Amino acid sequence: MSPANGQAITKSEREDLQRLIRQRERVLKSAARQRSTELIADFENQMGSEFSFDQDEVWAAAQQAAETEVRKAQALVKARCRELGIPDRFAPSLSLHWHSRGYDNSVARRQAELRRMAQTQIGAIERKAFVEIETSGLDAQTKLALAGCTSDMAKTFIESLPAVDTLMPRLSYRAIAGEADPPTVEQLLTPNALRQRRFRERRRPLQVGARNVTDAASNAPVTPPDDEADGAP
Repeated sequence: MSPANGQAITKSEREDLQRLIRQRERVLKSAARQRSTELIADFENQMGSEFSFDQDEVWAAAQQAAETEVRKAQALVKARCRELGIPDRFAPSLSLHWHSRGYDNSVARRQAELRRMAQTQIGAIERKAFVEIETSGLDAQTKLALAGCTSDMAKTFIESLPAVDTLMPRLSYRAIAGEADPPTVEQLLTPNALRQRRFRERRRPLQVGARNVTDAASNAPVTPPDDEADGAP
């Protein structure tokens, strides 16, 4: 971060650069939000597109060939209707129709699904852009801070700050699906599993104690009343 002549960056220059970095970060975030709006609008335009058969040579040729065959088939249908005595005004007919849209961009329900999917994807792209913008700004500020540090202790402190990879380590499938009881996967998929297991463990001693009391009562000897013990009639 030093100029080519070897002079160190002054405090004033460092403060100017820090302001520039913060301003650049704000502008880039605004640009990312604007880009998200543009992407949504572009997707809406794509979803609302209609295509005419005559805007492409291959489509136009296919349309013309299909019309020729449909006319031949309609002539056969009309002739058969006359043989069967069906009046022309009641007779069935064949026709050709060009659909200017596909299923996905013509059915409202499907359009809503695609719109939600697009918005979710664009939101993820925007959040990723925000992270990259903030990371770029942090890197630039870190370099500025290192350039202004005069002691090895300060430089060591900055370099020892943990990265996100350290704060969020990679998951291990063996650890997730290991010997935990219930398995960690089950705990993640069913949040109540661990709570229910602990509730059952707390109730088990109570149930065992109640069962022991019941067994002891049923096995206790029966003591006759006092009058029967004295042989009273």
